[in-house]
Amino acid sequence: MGGAHIYSANRRRRKARRSPGDQEEEDEEEDDAAPILGLRTSRSGHLLATVTATTMTVWQASPLVVLAAASRSAASLRSYGPNVAVHLRPDNSIAVVQTLNGFLVTYSIIVEPNSRVYQQIREGGNQRKATGTDSLILEQERAGFREVIIKFRMVIRIDAGIAATLALDNEVVVATKKPAAVQCIKWTPDDAGKQTSTELTNRMAWMQDGSRITDMIHDRAMSLTVWISGDGKAYAVQRLPERLNESEGNQRLFRGYGFHSPKGQGTDAMKAAINARFSLLAIGCTQGEIHVYVARDYAGSIPPSHKLPSPATFSATGQITSMSYSPDGYCLMVGYEHGWAMWSVYGKPGASSFSADGRLSAINDESWLRSVSSLSWTNAGFSVLLTCVDDSRLWEIEMTKSAVTTCFSAANISRTLLLSSSRLILYRGFDLPSTTTISADAPLWQHIAISTGYLMNQKPIRCVVTSLDGRYIAVAGRRGLAHYSVSSGRWKTFDDTESENAFIVRGGMCWYQHVLIAAIESDDAYELRLYSRELALNTNSVLYVEHLPSAVVTLSIAGQDSLLVYTFENILYHYVINGSSTGVKLVQVGQLALHGIVRAPARVRAVTWILPEFQIRDGDPSQDVAHASVLFLVDAKLVLLQSSTNEAGLKYNLHVVAHNVEYFDLVRDRGALLRSPGQSPPETPSEVDTLVNGFQSDSGLDDSLWYFDGGSVRCWMDVDDILAPSTMENDCDVPEPVAIAVDFYPTSVVLNKGVVLGLDAEIIQRRDAHFAYMRHGIRTQLFIPDILRRHLSQFDPAAASALALRYQALPYFSHALELLLHTVLDEEVDSGLGSDESLMSRCTRKTEVRSWRTLFAYLPSPQQLFEESLAKDLLKTAGGYLLVLHTFQELETSSEQCVRLLQRAKEVGDWDLCKELARFLMALDASGETLREALSRMSIETATERNVRSTDESVRLSTPRVLKRQQPQHPNGNLGRSQDSISSEGPKTSSEAVLSPNGTAVSEDYFSSRS
Repeated sequence: MGGAHIYSANRRRRKARRSPGDQEEEDEEEDDAAPILGLRTSRSGHLLATVTATTMTVWQASPLVVLAAASRSAASLRSYGPNVAVHLRPDNSIAVVQTLNGFLVTYSIIVEPNSRVYQQIREGGNQRKATGTDSLILEQERAGFREVIIKFRMVIRIDAGIAATLALDNEVVVATKKPAAVQCIKWTPDDAGKQTSTELTNRMAWMQDGSRITDMIHDRAMSLTVWISGDGKAYAVQRLPERLNESEGNQRLFRGYGFHSPKGQGTDAMKAAINARFSLLAIGCTQGEIHVYVARDYAGSIPPSHKLPSPATFSATGQITSMSYSPDGYCLMVGYEHGWAMWSVYGKPGASSFSADGRLSAINDESWLRSVSSLSWTNAGFSVLLTCVDDSRLWEIEMTKSAVTTCFSAANISRTLLLSSSRLILYRGFDLPSTTTISADAPLWQHIAISTGYLMNQKPIRCVVTSLDGRYIAVAGRRGLAHYSVSSGRWKTFDDTESENAFIVRGGMCWYQHVLIAAIESDDAYELRLYSRELALNTNSVLYVEHLPSAVVTLSIAGQDSLLVYTFENILYHYVINGSSTGVKLVQVGQLALHGIVRAPARVRAVTWILPEFQIRDGDPSQDVAHASVLFLVDAKLVLLQSSTNEAGLKYNLHVVAHNVEYFDLVRDRGALLRSPGQSPPETPSEVDTLVNGFQSDSGLDDSLWYFDGGSVRCWMDVDDILAPSTMENDCDVPEPVAIAVDFYPTSVVLNKGVVLGLDAEIIQRRDAHFAYMRHGIRTQLFIPDILRRHLSQFDPAAASALALRYQALPYFSHALELLLHTVLDEEVDSGLGSDESLMSRCTRKTEVRSWRTLFAYLPSPQQLFEESLAKDLLKTAGGYLLVLHTFQELETSSEQCVRLLQRAKEVGDWDLCKELARFLMALDASGETLREALSRMSIETATERNVRSTDESVRLSTPRVLKRQQPQHPNGNLGRSQDSISSEGPKTSSEAVLSPNGTAVSEDYFSSRS
């Protein structure tokens, strides 16, 4: 997201100084800047309409320009009242303007195919000769945009008053006030001359109280309408067919089911939004709450799905004014009286205006951050249009979305790739050092401008896919395709427009090495085409064509060389990609009919499969179908289809393993990533050979399965956990996945770095700039502590050690262990980790004293850790255990341990540590006797002893300052430090505290090095 663009259809000129006689002209000019009262977008998103009190304006969505406007006369305003709202027929052929006095003024919108506006005509002879892309751009500018003409059609009077209006393909639906009823007015009369039909709400048996309708929203893809009633209830409604009405001989027009009822103060329904992609119905309530329901069928099964977290308090947000899902269904945007907020489809908060500085927004007159009256998605989801309260401006916010929303593939998930309306943004930190990858400040994004020639002819971009190694990217718009090499920085497009316009990419694309596999539709024919990155794009450069009987729903690469293609005829085809010196081709080796298993093929978002190890190594590819367990993502359900053999032959067991899945990642599909350099497991140390014997062949997380459910990233460490036959009896038998909590939107799991990578949006406001803009930043979250904890909680220290060996070389691995230890201590969970003296000392220092007994109940005693630290010359670490020994009352008055440590520090010349130990002994005995005794036992000369006594006041401790304890956090860009001392290296903060011998909390600097 960037900054907001401002547009206005009103003549809003800068005011000049006027004489008193020009007051009338000034008033007229101010009236031109009337606030926008309504906004509607057509189904295609190409045209939109706005309305003020007197004028309706028709806009082109991309680029956003005014094409036509219709202003009502003074007589019309007096007769019918001023405008209050506008509605568009889905095909944008008719506009309906609702007036204050209960009239509907209709206009015809005519698009002239041969007439143009905004043509850029360049005159003069100094124009250089344009070639290639430049010539295409100049042709577009010369062509301009098609002209739109608005013609008055008719005025419809609604005597009962208008409560809500809905413009559909065949009719306009009006909810009336008195009586409470619903009228259906056809655009043109039928053969019998009938144009209107009405049904009273109190005669609708499925409406409990017969209240009037206050709001209506319709979705054509689901063939469903949501009504909001005056008593705060919500209904899912369908229009009954005309023939059913005639056979019953009554006026039953609708059938509906109630799914939301107020259950407390502030839960009355106000607004609604429909998500056809995920079959969700969102209800906005009077106190700002948003409840989401899932529509399972058309028989009234609409249970609650989830509730969205509030972006701020109700006093800060105000009531909901509008809400809408993005065209791809992955994002919900809600407008409030005092701002706006966004969520992912299953509830992860995204960008929001409530973090902005309201004072700066008011100074800069940026009303898009302070209030929203209506909003609408345009330009295929790449833009959002906002109108604000008492504002004549139309605000456009450009959006950036993940490539996964356009094409679900393993490469798009493992490689973070973003897409805007005109460019690609590729994350390049995967192959860099670990500390650079997690840095929020490093320039890790590569911005790639999409080929201008292709974009001008085929925008918007509908499908984007990258290769597993991140070297190639392919895009597809309305027609044709183009591909890009990240290393060379060059685009390849079709040589001629005719070949480019001859087909549409439908069903997705994927890369196999340097070969692009695309599912296309051309002249009612369905094909799989193979293109080489090394060859030019033209009709003759196609490497191979595979004809299909029906259109492709989705395709994916599985394993080394298998291609899975799922089609609308509900058949999964298995191909082997056969590459040779003469070329590349697809060989079909099997297929699986899913009739009776998958009811709606169009609802399938992704498909892959899992083969047993013996079949991968030695099996016949033609038998893969018989041994494979197929994973489907149907809407938001992750479904496992597992094969088994019995006396009757081959059968399949269907099992839902996860719900609310926004995306999933089967790691074994990342073949190229898993084999990349630098990702082999480290050598096993000899001292733990007996514990982890054979772990050099352990797969670690290479067979893991990850998914994101809108709240947490969840992981099955081994996909066999969900494949075991014993787990297939019911949903409860599926092992609970490991949950990794994140406070940002995760985009990929970086296995070799041990982190979950994601994005977080923030609003940037500067005092020296008169505008605000949105910026997305890299965020990371360690998953190592959660995985280790699961292994330990299952009493599997061998697996935990094997995993730790794989990540021990990371510079922030010690920080991961600290997080694990603190989590376990806080929740009093057993730990199976061995001891690391330095790590234990740091964690003890940062942990409350009441937890120390629990900690050392599962670790060696403090005395043993002190001795081991002393033996390893970790003197400052040993000093940390002196405090533990004193707290446990194991430190004798003679301070034997302290004297030994002081002697060792003197021998190595660590005078800073000597000074700190002296201060510690002074804190034990303010009289100085303990310190003098210790020095005498070290055989310090009398002169030195006298010097110490003479400077007794300089080493005496003052009353320690009480500080609060804070557990270690996970900072972005610096996950851990090397700490082999009592205190942390680098600047000290008061958040890290230890205990003095008298039980008072003192700063960590108590044991830190001082000059």
